[in-house]
Parts: sequence; structure tokens; C-alpha cells
Amino acid sequence: DDEIVARMGFAGEVRVTVDRVKVRKRFLGWANFVFDTRSPFFGKPAGEVISLIVSGPELQPGTSNLALAADNIWNNAQWQHGDVWTKLLQTIVMAFLGTLLGGIVAFPLAFFAARNITPSGLLSQVLKRFFDFMRSVDMLIWALFFTRAFGPGPLAGSAAIFFTEIGTLGKTYSEALENIDDKPREGVLSTGANGILVQRYGVLPEVVPVFISQTLYQWESNTRGATIIGAVGAGGIGLKLWEAMRTNSNWANVFYMVLLTLLVVFIFDNISNFLRRRLSRTLHDYNRLQAEHG
Repeated sequence: DDEIVARMGFAGEVRVTVDRVKVRKRFLGWANFVFDTRSPFFGKPAGEVISLIVSGPELQPGTSNLALAADNIWNNAQWQHGDVWTKLLQTIVMAFLGTLLGGIVAFPLAFFAARNITPSGLLSQVLKRFFDFMRSVDMLIWALFFTRAFGPGPLAGSAAIFFTEIGTLGKTYSEALENIDDKPREGVLSTGANGILVQRYGVLPEVVPVFISQTLYQWESNTRGATIIGAVGAGGIGLKLWEAMRTNSNWANVFYMVLLTLLVVFIFDNISNFLRRRLSRTLHDYNRLQAEHG
């Protein structure tokens, strides 16, 4: 049979016959993970690349080899390191911003929701039902809502985490306040201090480590959650991961992004656990000192 063959270099080849067109893409595996086929560094051993960067002649006039190598890695067309790492950073910022803003809003509301602090039982019940509503709507549902409202992107993801955390942190903060030891508060109150000073010196020293510990745990959890909500258009690495999976043609990139996500989650888990252990010891020491001083 007559056959026309078009060789596309590193990209592969196309074979055309009377009854079919056959496209064969060449998979280079990890060979182009650092430098793609357009880079002058592609295919060179690591030692030669280092030598060129340190003392070799300029491969691109007017640009140092170090800057050229960094640019080639960042703008790798196949593995898209620049875009992947940017989206990963977006995911981390989404989780941080949503958790932080949720905590800032939940903090004052929790004082009005705690039965032992708020002067109004009705206000306490209203706020608790509000917290229940906010956290009962799944983060994924909030993400769909805000994606429709703001369009796809990290703003929708941050808003979804923010709304969820108002409910989650509001509930946990108020429960922590309801479980405090009333003796320090009564001691400050006996000095004639006003309500704000009573909360500042009689309540906050006991609950702040608990609040921070709970917030750190939620940040750790939201780092994972931000990846999932990204798949519905809420930005970050989740959206890029979903786009790569949907094409069903670049599973190496999917593996790369999943591996990076797991690595980031692992790092944040360990950081969060370390900080929460330190805070737990601080709270234990505080309680011990309180007990010693009556």
C-alpha cells in the first residue's frame, strides 16, 4: 500500500494510507522532565549542564546560562513546571486565606455563642444554629455556588473555604469557651474589671492555644480540601489536575501533580502536628501554673 510518513522529530510521526491516518506520539518518559526538547540543555549529562552553567560560553547571547537554564526548567512545555507550581501555590494560599478569614470572623461570634459568656440565651442559640448551617453545607457545594457567582478561579475557592470555616471554627471556638475553668475569670471580675478586660485576662490566656491548635488543624485539612474543590472550577492545582485527567492523554503529568500534592499535604501535616504539640504543652504548663497558684 502507498503510505506517506511525516516524521515530527521528538514529537513522533504521522503515517497516512488510503484508508487510515495513524498518529504515533513519542513518549520521552522522564528524559525531558527538567529540560524539554527545545532547550539547548536537553539530552546533556548533568555534569555537562553544571559545567555550562558555571563556566561555559553563553548559549544564548545576552543571557547567562544559569538564567537560561532556570527559564527553560520553569517554562518546560511538556511538564509545565511553572504553571503547576503556580497553581500549587494558589491552592496553599486559598487554604490559608479561607481558614484565616474564617477564623477572624468566627472568633468574636464564638464569644456571643458561648452560653457561659453571652448575656443573651437567644443570641447564643441563633449563632449556634448559624454555625450549624454554615458547616452543614459541604465545601464542594459552596465552591460550585461561588464558581457560578465569581467565575472559575482561586477567589471562588477561598470564598468556599471561608464560609465553611465560619461554621466549623465558630462551633469549635464556642465549645472551647464553654469548657473553660471559670476561676480565672471570676478572679479578674472580682477586681472590678469591665467585661472586655475580664475576657482579655480571664478567658483568652486559657483558650488562645486551643483556638490556634484548632485553626492549624483546619488549615491542614483545607490544604487537602482546596485540591478537591479545584476540580469544580475553584482554582488551584485541583483545576489543572482535573483538566489533565479529562484529556485522558497525559497521565505522566497527572502523576506529577498528584505526587506534588501529596508531598505538600505531608509537609503541612507535619508542620501542623509539630505546632499543635507545642501549643498543647503550652496549655498544659499554663494549667499547671494556674493550679499551683490556686
